[in-house]
Amino acid sequence: MAKMLPKSVRRLIEELSRLPGIGPKSAQRLAIYLLHQPASRLKDLGEAVLGLKEGIVFCETCWNIAESNPCAVCVDEARDCRTICVVEEVLDVVALEKTRDFNGVYHVLHGVLSPIDGVGPDQLKIDALFERVRGGVDEVILATNPSLEGEATALYIQKELKGMDVRITRIARGLPVGGDLEYADEVTLSRAIKGRGEF
Repeated sequence: MAKMLPKSVRRLIEELSRLPGIGPKSAQRLAIYLLHQPASRLKDLGEAVLGLKEGIVFCETCWNIAESNPCAVCVDEARDCRTICVVEEVLDVVALEKTRDFNGVYHVLHGVLSPIDGVGPDQLKIDALFERVRGGVDEVILATNPSLEGEATALYIQKELKGMDVRITRIARGLPVGGDLEYADEVTLSRAIKGRGEF
């Protein structure tokens, strides 16, 4: 059936299916959707994709993406630059900023340790974190995901920071809002009990 489609449509489907979270069927639906859009809409989309990296830099302090170096968070004097929250990806910063509960600064690792995929400490921004800590930091909050790789990354960083004069904390884990106790696994329930707070 795919051979029946014009070459340009097949090429678009192939490119879309390379994106994370987009399988072949989703790529086909997107391609057909785009095929029905006016040329002006496709032009806007194409220009947005082509211009994605224009005017974008990595902040050489926290390694977040920004329009200037250092980024707006790192130069904000109202923020506590002695408290660093370590996250895996750029979108983790966005999620934490939405809470408006964190007033420190960030450090984006750009991934997690994954020996199976050939990702070691040298492929991540871990050494840059250690440099920042040596420069004088009170607390490092490890906010990696609760996956196997996220936990391994947090443990590696904790082990490497142990000799330095810095408080190392881990974000609390527990039940999501709307979650039911009966469906939670033992590890999640255990962390929810250990991480409980005043009510």
